[in-house]
Amino acid sequence: MQKMSKYEQHALKEIHNWKEPDIGWFGQAMKVINQPLDKAGDLLFKTPGVGPAIQGAIEGLTSVCHDAAQWSVRPEAIFEEFRGDGHSTINTHKDIHDLDLEQIDKVVGFLGAKYKGIALVEGAGAGAVGIAGLAVDIPTLITLNLRAIGEYAAYYGFDTSRQEERLFAFNVLGLASSPTDSSKALAMAQLIKISQDVAKKATWQELEKSVFVKIIQEIAKSLGIRLTKAKLAQTIPAVGAIVGGGFNAYFTMKVCDAAFYLYRERFLAHKYGPGVIEVTVKPAKDYDPHYTEALETV
Repeated sequence: MQKMSKYEQHALKEIHNWKEPDIGWFGQAMKVINQPLDKAGDLLFKTPGVGPAIQGAIEGLTSVCHDAAQWSVRPEAIFEEFRGDGHSTINTHKDIHDLDLEQIDKVVGFLGAKYKGIALVEGAGAGAVGIAGLAVDIPTLITLNLRAIGEYAAYYGFDTSRQEERLFAFNVLGLASSPTDSSKALAMAQLIKISQDVAKKATWQELEKSVFVKIIQEIAKSLGIRLTKAKLAQTIPAVGAIVGGGFNAYFTMKVCDAAFYLYRERFLAHKYGPGVIEVTVKPAKDYDPHYTEALETV
C-alpha cells in the first residue's frame, strides 16, 4: 500500500481538527448571543406574508435539486486546468486520484473566494427587495453553492452526475445550514456513511427513484425553512442589503469550507482506505437525513 506524503499527513490532521474543533470562549459567547436572534427568527417566520415566500423558496429549491443541469460543472475544463499545470495525464476523474493532495490543492487555489464574492453581490441585491426576494434569492444561493460543491468534487476526482455524489453534495448543504449541534450531527452522519460506502469501492446500489426524490424533497424543504429563518433580518429596511449580502457570503464560506475539507478527506480515503475518515459521529443507518424541519408545515 502506498504511503502518505508529509503534506497529506498534515492535511489529514487539519481535516480532523476542522471536524472536531475546540470551542473557545468566543464560540461559547456567540452561542449565547445567537439564542435571542434565533427566537426572533422563529417569531418573524410565523408572521403574515412569510409563508408564501417560504413555499416559493422550497418549490424553487426542489426544482434546483432535481435539475443537475442548473448546477453542473464542466469537468473537461477542470481536467484542462490540471494539464495546464503540468499534469498531462489528467483526462478523467479517476486520473486525478493518482496525484498527491498537494498537487491538487495548488490547482484548486482560491476557489472559495470566487464563490463568496459572487454570493455577496447576489445577496445584497436580493436583500434590498425584502421578503418578496426570498423566493428567488434562496434558490439562487443554493444553485451557486451546489455549483461550488460540484467544482470542489471535480477537482478532487468525484463526479457529481452520479447519484451517490449528488446525495453527498446535498448533505454538504445540510451541514452548512444546520442551526443546531443535533442537526449538524445528522448531516455529518450522512456524510460519513456516504464517504465510507464510496471509499470501500463497492458498487453503489442505486436508490429507487421514488426514494431518491423523497430524500431530495426533504432536504429542499429543510433548506428552505432554515435559510428563510436565517435571512429574515434582511427584511428590515436600511440593513437589508448589508445583511442579505453578508449572510450569503457567510453561508457560502461555510459551504466552501465544508466541501474543501470533506472532499480532501474523501480523496485521501480513496487512496489509502476508508480508515482515514474521521468518525465524529456514528455513520447513519440509511440515506434519509431525518431533518426535523421537513416535518414543519408551511
